[in-house]
Amino acid sequence: MHVDVPAKVQEIYDAVLRRNPGEDEFHQAVREVLDSLAVVLGRHSEYAEMKTIERICEPERQIIFRVPWQDDSGEVQINRGFRVEFNSALGPYKGGLRFHPSVNLGIVKFLGFEQIFKNALTGMPIGGGKGGSDFDPKGRSDAEVMRFCQSFMTELYRHLGEYTDVPAGDIGVGAREIGYLFGQYKRITNRYESGVLTGKGLGWGGALVRTEATGYGAAFFAEAMMDVRGESFDGKRVVVSGSGNVAVYGIEKVHQMGGTAVACSDSSGYVVDEKGIDLDLLKQVKEVERGRIADYAERRGSASFVAGGSIWDVPCDVAIPSATQNELDGDAAGTLAGNGCRYVVEGANMPATPAAVKAFREAGVAFAPGKAANAGGVATSALEMQQNASRDRWTFEHSEARLAEIMRDIHSRCHETAEEYGSPGDLVLGANVAGFLQVAEAVHAHGLI
Repeated sequence: MHVDVPAKVQEIYDAVLRRNPGEDEFHQAVREVLDSLAVVLGRHSEYAEMKTIERICEPERQIIFRVPWQDDSGEVQINRGFRVEFNSALGPYKGGLRFHPSVNLGIVKFLGFEQIFKNALTGMPIGGGKGGSDFDPKGRSDAEVMRFCQSFMTELYRHLGEYTDVPAGDIGVGAREIGYLFGQYKRITNRYESGVLTGKGLGWGGALVRTEATGYGAAFFAEAMMDVRGESFDGKRVVVSGSGNVAVYGIEKVHQMGGTAVACSDSSGYVVDEKGIDLDLLKQVKEVERGRIADYAERRGSASFVAGGSIWDVPCDVAIPSATQNELDGDAAGTLAGNGCRYVVEGANMPATPAAVKAFREAGVAFAPGKAANAGGVATSALEMQQNASRDRWTFEHSEARLAEIMRDIHSRCHETAEEYGSPGDLVLGANVAGFLQVAEAVHAHGLI
């Protein structure tokens, strides 16, 4: 069967646009993957014949539900909940829950689509899914968060199970929220099914290194990128956007590896600390006090706070965008490259826009996509599932060593696949093609389902 590859790719993308109107982030994620898969269709006509890409672009199941709850004043609030169970070819659906006002179906589908390939790259037996709600936990009391989580799980529980769908945390969903969600699941099902949620507390089924995993994993991936170029973090100046879990522990591992993180941010602005970010103070402000990044600057003499603005104006050798999607645009990419940045590692999901990725490529900046570089979180979630299934508990050192090994393996797969498919050094193509091929093989093995 002869395949007109450019026409086929455009046909698939047009169908996605038609079937999913108004879901811009999902369209962007699909377009990025399709651009890489043209080389695959050129070699494997069976994927066109069996409409493998089209099948992977269509979620297996999309769940939308109402979440009613009462705030502390007794007023009834209504939010919307989502779970997109995207692809189970490699294992049970696996992916986080995000609680944030920006959450809508298109956001959840973009995240779930990325999760398919990210999870495949880990080499672990897990499929791809994502979920969440437009509920905002910021400023809410523990009691309000508990009531919301209980209402959310009262609907979602029927779709979950350790062999069916295993959520974790994401933006707005940390150990507190996971605890309330797990408690309600246990209450309704009368089962202590540890493997149904990951990111649990260490005292009741959680895994060591899970909290640190995404940030650590991004740093491990960056280290592997530098290693093939004969470099390391030693003496490198690093900028990390965000100040949540990924940013905090990315900074921690960067410092352990010999680099110096000099800037981080939140939605109000960013701080620059020429002496290097004080991790103990940052953790106190963000994790204990749930404060703002400006509070860090007020208590750290070497730091200055910039309200608004762009953290990407800060000169660095390595940039790790770790806040949210599309935070780094083409202009910011040009500024980074112009200021001497040579490595960009996505710690968040799709934080760089297509224009930014293009600018990095043209400037010769090494770029790692999130589906590869931030896979450490879900990889360690899968390790948590292993420990739950065997009623086991691993040491921090063992878990971290497993994480480092997985991230190095992901980099190797991306690097080698890019070379095999004629684009040496293009980790975007390498990640997309390697992840797709693993999922596609399983999809075909399972027949037309």
